[in-house]
Amino acid sequence: MKLRWVAITTLGVATFVASNLMGVSLPVTALYVITGVLLVYNFILYDLLRYCTWQDKEPSPRTIGRILTFQISADLFILATILHFSGGIENPFLFFFVFHMIIASILCSKLQSYLQATLAVILFGGLVVLESRGFISHYELTNFAGHGLYKDWTFIFGFLFVFAITLYLVVYMTTSISEQLRKQQDSYEQANELLKEKDKLKNEYVLRLTHDIKGHLAAIESCIDIVDDEIVGPLNTKQKDLIDRAYRRTTKCMAFVTALLKLTSMKLTGRLDMDMFSLKNCVFDAITAVQGRAKKKSMELSYEIDAYVDEIYGEAVLIEETIMNLLLNAVKYTPQGGKVRIEVKDQNESVLVRVSDTGIGVPQEDLDRAFEEFYRAPNARAVERDGTGLGLSFAKQVVERHGGRIWIENNSGGGSTFSFTIPKRAGV
Repeated sequence: MKLRWVAITTLGVATFVASNLMGVSLPVTALYVITGVLLVYNFILYDLLRYCTWQDKEPSPRTIGRILTFQISADLFILATILHFSGGIENPFLFFFVFHMIIASILCSKLQSYLQATLAVILFGGLVVLESRGFISHYELTNFAGHGLYKDWTFIFGFLFVFAITLYLVVYMTTSISEQLRKQQDSYEQANELLKEKDKLKNEYVLRLTHDIKGHLAAIESCIDIVDDEIVGPLNTKQKDLIDRAYRRTTKCMAFVTALLKLTSMKLTGRLDMDMFSLKNCVFDAITAVQGRAKKKSMELSYEIDAYVDEIYGEAVLIEETIMNLLLNAVKYTPQGGKVRIEVKDQNESVLVRVSDTGIGVPQEDLDRAFEEFYRAPNARAVERDGTGLGLSFAKQVVERHGGRIWIENNSGGGSTFSFTIPKRAGV
């Protein structure tokens, strides 16, 4: 249909230019009428397409096949009619039949493609023979092409022979290539389905494994916490130091396992428990959670929230954790005395959340990989060796499952800005 809009415009413009600027003798009225018919015809097909796909309705393959066959056949009739009124065999635009053969060979079966080629040969051959025998009028292209060729039977038979061979060869080559591509596509789809199944099995395994590990870590963490608080007895300085180290390591390991568990669970189920909630309260809670760390580093933690931002549709806990993760990252990778700022902007149907800092930034070559699981930029690893590499991947999963998008930009004065948008309502 898109190609037909181009064809309609080309036909109208070519008729005008040829008749008014080049002085070619043409039955312009007939050609303009055909242009109008093509215009109405394409609008009807467009409405038919909208009807067949109304409310995401999926038409059957048979319906699609019928519509395609009708369109290609009708286009061949229209092209033959245009050629009749513009010189017939003397019009070089007759090679446009080749384009229709290519389209038919790509979209239709091999048999249907050869039938379309046969129809094109019959239509054009019949047109040429009828004009040559005088059964229908021949419109000469005065001031453009040589005349009398349409009566030369040697030329006619030779031309029609080459024309038919060309169309059938085009169909043969295009269908052969299309069949190979379809086979490759089928194998790729099968491989993709197999990968999805393997990925699902992997996620289920990781989910069970991390759940078990988390239980053991929780027990270890609880025991160390009791010892660290000296509930079971006093500790000397060396014992206290070792217990503190063990506790810190266990806490980091617990955070890693928890993040992996949440991410895997989200990928596996694909479901979120969504409802209306106050985004403003989530932002304030996230700020409160990181204020202590910001104070320890003598950092300025500021915020700006549009007055119109309040209730949106989503999973409150996950959105709050996403915002908190971005703020924690900003605080973690910003030097002593730096600045971290969060802005929440109203964008009519969606909300923009932006967390900027004056930290180490993200190397340009690592921007595209920043949201990959377990990936950490070299400068981030230099600042903190024990990061999980799951925080940004988790944030991306949460934002995209809410129908939004997330991205990173480096600030001109240093540091970086993490931004994401999410719709205010479901289905927006």
